[in-house]
Amino acid sequence: MRPSLAALVLCVFGITTGEFVIAGILPDVATDLGVSIPAAGLLVTAYALGMIVGGPTLTALTTRYPRKPLMVTLLVIAVLGNVASVLAPTYAMLFTARVVTALVTSTFFANAIVTAVSTAPPGKQASTVSKLVFGMNLAMILGAPLGTFIGSQYGWRATFAAVAAVCALGLALVIRLVPAVPNAGGSAVAELRVFRSRDVRLAIAITAIANAGVLMVFTYFSPLLTEVSGFTGGSVAGWLLVYGVGATVGNLIGGRLSDRALMPAQIGSLTLLTGTLVLMWLVSATPALIAVLVFVLGALGFSVIPGMQARVLSTAAAAPTLAMAVNASAYQLAAAFAGWLGGRVIDGSGLRAVYLVAAAVTVAGIALSCAAWCRDRRAAEAGRAAVAVA
Repeated sequence: MRPSLAALVLCVFGITTGEFVIAGILPDVATDLGVSIPAAGLLVTAYALGMIVGGPTLTALTTRYPRKPLMVTLLVIAVLGNVASVLAPTYAMLFTARVVTALVTSTFFANAIVTAVSTAPPGKQASTVSKLVFGMNLAMILGAPLGTFIGSQYGWRATFAAVAAVCALGLALVIRLVPAVPNAGGSAVAELRVFRSRDVRLAIAITAIANAGVLMVFTYFSPLLTEVSGFTGGSVAGWLLVYGVGATVGNLIGGRLSDRALMPAQIGSLTLLTGTLVLMWLVSATPALIAVLVFVLGALGFSVIPGMQARVLSTAAAAPTLAMAVNASAYQLAAAFAGWLGGRVIDGSGLRAVYLVAAAVTVAGIALSCAAWCRDRRAAEAGRAAVAVA
């Protein structure tokens, strides 16, 4: 891995650990600050809303800023936001610190992807994205558990101190190793014109819809395993680790497959994901089979992400950073929708039905992906015909 890319991966790891780790220290935060668990849970919602709303807004407002100084500034804010979380004397101050940190997350990730891809060898765009997403995988399978352990041993404030330290190290490495990449962005209004393209809108819609199914299962992962498949509550953390390892493997393989044939790889992975969800519904009462399928679910769920990011970049060449920020917001919206829809399914049909509805939602993602692939093929044929006529 190139040193500059490794520096960006470390930054992604630090920032996303700060996002995920709150789940592991939530009870300690609630007790220390004298609030209820549901109130503390709003810290998660606040972070998501900060990314959904703040990411595209901040990205649009900074389109003319040089990428490297912008990323350095965003990392400084991330460090300060986590330091403020360490020092927060009240719930309101911690809430504010979380929102501020969330505001820079999507914009940093979007600029990191554009910077990494612009310096990648030809034909390696998707695999380069997969390496950045690997930082997110590491946050899931290493950062969050390690942060939770630090919190249990030294208090929840120590967890945010550790996250701040990782982000500070990433900041130093970005300053030293990441090259200055020109930012060709125009005004915010000019950047927004990229969304006139049907291909851009379709690419972002695929991210939102095709990921909603697996996110629905992930949201209700614990009760599905304990109440439907019969696993003990104490084993859920271990199965989350299995899911995370599968996600890491799938992400890296998916990036390579997408470099070779982007849309066929995406459609094939989503088809296999649909079959896996249906199979999990069928064998949900058989723990041994579910144990294997948890790994498969993580692998297939993350195998499509590098290709989806690469497609947004290819369709939004005029404003890639803003498009990537909106794409990140689309993923967060998918997570929010998945949680809401899954709750309605559970109320109406029970936990087990979540698998089937998740499969149906994924089929909708396949349909959109097929539509996008058909548009690509028609455009390619039209281009060849134009060349032949000329």
